[in-house]
Amino acid sequence: MTSNAASLRPREECGVCGIYGHPDSAKLTYFGLYALQHRGQESAGIVVSDGQRFSEHKAMGLVSEVFSEKDLQPLQGDMAIGHVRYSTAGESNIINAQPFTACHQGQIYAVAHNGNLVNIRELRNKLEKKGSIFQSTMDSEVIVHLLAAFSDLDFKEALTKTFQQISGAYSLAIMTRDKLVAVRDPNGFRPLCLGQLANGAYIIASETCALDLVEANYIRDIEPGEALIIDKDGLSSFFFTEKQRHSFCIFEHVYFARPDSDIFGFNVYNSRKKMGEILARECKIDADFVMPFPDSGNYAALGYSQASGIPMEMGVIRNHYIGRTFIQPSQSMRDFSVRVKLNPVRSFLKDKRVIIIEDSIIRGTTGKHRIRSLRKSGVKEVHMLVSCPPTRHACYYGIDFPSEEQLIAANSSVDEIRKYLGLDTLHYLSLEGLVEATGHPSDSFCLACFNNIYPIEPDAGFHKLVLS
Repeated sequence: MTSNAASLRPREECGVCGIYGHPDSAKLTYFGLYALQHRGQESAGIVVSDGQRFSEHKAMGLVSEVFSEKDLQPLQGDMAIGHVRYSTAGESNIINAQPFTACHQGQIYAVAHNGNLVNIRELRNKLEKKGSIFQSTMDSEVIVHLLAAFSDLDFKEALTKTFQQISGAYSLAIMTRDKLVAVRDPNGFRPLCLGQLANGAYIIASETCALDLVEANYIRDIEPGEALIIDKDGLSSFFFTEKQRHSFCIFEHVYFARPDSDIFGFNVYNSRKKMGEILARECKIDADFVMPFPDSGNYAALGYSQASGIPMEMGVIRNHYIGRTFIQPSQSMRDFSVRVKLNPVRSFLKDKRVIIIEDSIIRGTTGKHRIRSLRKSGVKEVHMLVSCPPTRHACYYGIDFPSEEQLIAANSSVDEIRKYLGLDTLHYLSLEGLVEATGHPSDSFCLACFNNIYPIEPDAGFHKLVLS
């Protein structure tokens, strides 16, 4: 849905999926992308190899809009990679849809990338001075140009040289005519996992929910700094750099990943419930019931309810039948984009004291409209608890957090935000509580959007970089 309401939520970067060794590789990749649709809704694409040539189909739109049986039929081969995209580097148009493919001296490469490269300006300038001509504005294309630059080397050595030059967040599916490669950056910002289907075929995917849909068994995560090669000889892997401190993106657990996925070795459903339980410990409020704004706060609300003993109700109802686009309302219908998605149960809410569990507050505009709608429904008290700390800093590693000027918590105190939203209470989960909920030590995560400590410094002016 392209609406003001949609654009005011944090948005994820991309999702990748790859299949090796199955005659229906394109269709299985399609199903994998369907499971990963939440990670990107701008474009979708699949590239297939039959061992000699590539065939591809990609377009703007959701997976269900981009692919039909007619589109999948020509994609013949037993190896495929696919991608769903939300742009965080590069413009939103068809030329930037992935997987990105290129041919160099008889070798063909296809790349599907989840993340952001933070030294993109330096790399692109260097490659252009050596004669590289870029076809797109996305950072992912740099990977293909680097692989081509090292094409005279052994493939493993070419991969090593390529990724030793790249800095930032990347979980990748790379395909040649006869190889499928999974690569994860040394910090491990983004998830990437390996599974196996019943016929022995392999699958790589951003999340385990993609494995579940095609009934593949989870084998393991791709390790940070690892390149895993799948070919006719089976699996082989190597590490292209020395081990570094992990910097898993904690927002995967807060908001982005599907709750049925296991991310960084811990189930997302359980971690979100745990966030709610810890919120109940940190902030005790007397109220009639707990409720989420579906679907973002559902699981933390459930955890809060169970821990506090306050019943959970669904005080607002989500319209599940909103297309990706709809006719935009006139300016006089100011709150239409909010109301078309969520509508309060007015007779139930009247005169109630309500605790709202929300996963995050980014700009605050959507929350303000929603709280106003609850007040109009006759709610007596509105208390909001947020299952992460205040988001005060931009993300350079593949999440569309806007500049700090646009982040409400970067420019306002908690009490100022409370007043702006029209709340009786506003409480954010502590950083210690958030980390506790994941089951990992704090030094496993990138927490930069909360604490301004960046694991990798980006190029100067990276967040303002617009490639042209």
